[in-house]
Amino acid sequence: MNNRADLHTHTTASDGMNRPSENVRLAKEAGLSAVAITDHDTVAGIPEALEAGERYGISVVPGVEISTALDGRDIHMLGYGISHQDPLLLSRLSSLRNVRNRRNEQILARLAELGMPVSMAEVEAAAGKSGRGSESVGRPHIAQVLMNKGYASDLRDAFDRFLGEGKPAYVSPPRISPFEAVAWIHEAGGAAVVAHPGLYDNDDLVAALLEAGADGVEAFHSDHDAEQEARYSALADRHSKLVTGGSDFHGAREGVIFHGPIGNKTVDAGVVHKLKRL
Repeated sequence: MNNRADLHTHTTASDGMNRPSENVRLAKEAGLSAVAITDHDTVAGIPEALEAGERYGISVVPGVEISTALDGRDIHMLGYGISHQDPLLLSRLSSLRNVRNRRNEQILARLAELGMPVSMAEVEAAAGKSGRGSESVGRPHIAQVLMNKGYASDLRDAFDRFLGEGKPAYVSPPRISPFEAVAWIHEAGGAAVVAHPGLYDNDDLVAALLEAGADGVEAFHSDHDAEQEARYSALADRHSKLVTGGSDFHGAREGVIFHGPIGNKTVDAGVVHKLKRL
């Protein structure tokens, strides 16, 4: 085992393709010593992952990726080591999923205006929500239906032409601010980390979040290049904050792995122990 940790993975509890236990198995196969489960606005996958961690001998970090917005831009905050059974946290995450559901309806309305009708029933079917599927339905599930109906060639095409920021079907509803998310994570006993900052093009915001109490920056990410990795590592160091990293693994759709495979981006497993001490 290489004493590495992938601190950003998604499961069928939100918009990933693999069950939580499968993510843990893949982490074991990748030679990792730790993996975090960080589903969007839900902690539903954590109990299964923790059980699998014991079975496979992998340290599982309970996590969440909280959806926030500031000045019309989506900003994501990662929470690590949270008390995933905390009633207040569960209530707060439920409220965020309600916002996500309203956004999904607005996206479908936009798609209908573009001549690409998609029903919510089709989206929920893609999410497996009728069975033991996703608790948090999002854009990747809508992208799957666009692919199924021939409106997009693959997941990336669906985002690049329709669902990504600034595209015709993109919707950004009012959400909590990333600063509020930091407080929520801390109140749930966790450490707050700015997710994939290279996607925001707003380093001043990243610095402001660190100054306001965020505990770290996800410098290593499948969508970051080497310059961004170095820049955000240095930014975290200047603020005496943690540097984290992860693949942002969502699984494969139509043979295309969204973001990167588990173990694609990692940090030393010692970072896990530092997160737990915060």
